[in-house]
Amino acid sequence: MTDWIDVIRLLHVLGACVLIGTGAGIAFFMLMAHRTKDPASIAHTASVVVVADTLFTATAAIAQPITGVILAHNLGWPFLEGWLGLSLGLYVFIGVFWLPVVAIQIKMRDEARRSAANNTPLTPRYMRLYRIWFACGIPAFLAIVVLLWLMTVRPDISIWML
Repeated sequence: MTDWIDVIRLLHVLGACVLIGTGAGIAFFMLMAHRTKDPASIAHTASVVVVADTLFTATAAIAQPITGVILAHNLGWPFLEGWLGLSLGLYVFIGVFWLPVVAIQIKMRDEARRSAANNTPLTPRYMRLYRIWFACGIPAFLAIVVLLWLMTVRPDISIWML
């Protein structure tokens, strides 16, 4: 194995850390802000969360498949077999939940800003968006835990393609 592959592997692992770390941090801070029911606090937290998702999560989400493809190709791992194929499927699954969550966070921020500016309680629309945001986070988080397990253990499994 060459030194540059070790650098790519390091970047891939760092990207995974950023994805789960930023995701868990965002979820925690949004949940804590929501629990206050204070529109100004929620608006401020959601503003920071949107920036963090853009800077960190999106960057890592783009880098992960790039570094992963380079690693798989150079290490001779077949892309659609076993643990790697399942990992790729889970990555897409997570993205299906993450992309709407980004848009939802922006809408939640905007709803909270309006409530804060008008000195009114959070709207039913905000509450509905929050429930959707929360519900999307559960399968995405569970899937990323399974994905990290697959990437670290690399179990010998077969995926039957029909």
